[in-house]
Amino acid sequence: MTNEVAKPATELVRQLTIIIVCAFLLVGVGVLGVYLYQVSDPYVQEVLAAPSDPERGEAIFQINCAGCHGIKADGNVGPSLHNIAERKSKLHLIQQVTSGETPPMPKFQPKPQDMSDLLGYLETL
Repeated sequence: MTNEVAKPATELVRQLTIIIVCAFLLVGVGVLGVYLYQVSDPYVQEVLAAPSDPERGEAIFQINCAGCHGIKADGNVGPSLHNIAERKSKLHLIQQVTSGETPPMPKFQPKPQDMSDLLGYLETL
């Protein structure tokens, strides 16, 4: 009798395992697709190819970002950006700055060199 109970339970575990693996694959493929799209975007390619000047990036930050993130990037209306390069990839940071998808942060698309310089500055925080 225990063998009869174990058989359906084993089948249920097998089916759940298949469902979980398929879900992870779908999420992984979706994330990979977004990543590949971002990497292939001409703007992103130009930003990533440009050498960054962190000092110039700090000036860009002070003009465009310090009002919300604080003069020392330690937070104000927006969050602190200290150690941001450790928490978010360059692709994610570019998307965050340019998308306007995280209100109240406005949509902002600086010139590729300016974005590269801004990334260089953020890496120093």
